[in-house]
Amino acid sequence: MTIACRGLRGATTTEENTKDAIFEATEELLTSMIETNDIDTSDIAAVFFTTTIDLNDAFPAAAARKMGWNTVPLMCSHEMQVPGGLGMCLRVMILVNTSKSQEQMSHVYLRNAINLRNT
Repeated sequence: MTIACRGLRGATTTEENTKDAIFEATEELLTSMIETNDIDTSDIAAVFFTTTIDLNDAFPAAAARKMGWNTVPLMCSHEMQVPGGLGMCLRVMILVNTSKSQEQMSHVYLRNAINLRNT
């Protein structure tokens, strides 16, 4: 069995720029990504979060820490400002060590971010 580092993408949106809304959306997205792909957090190499500039009341990484992801390297940044882009959006890329092929990884898009894979 060969182990490789694979990228897993996900995105979601919030209704408001509050710590509670950002934490809720982050926890929902991470939980869905982990459950959908049967991932153990000990296999996660790193996680990169981005938010659109209208989400700045809390770090998504703080929500991951609250979930117990205390040994996982986490980083937050803002997304590019593209005219007409989806607002109030939180994106994540999880790098995970796995025996699955890239084709077996299931990317997760929730709430208003569901159409991002089509754009």
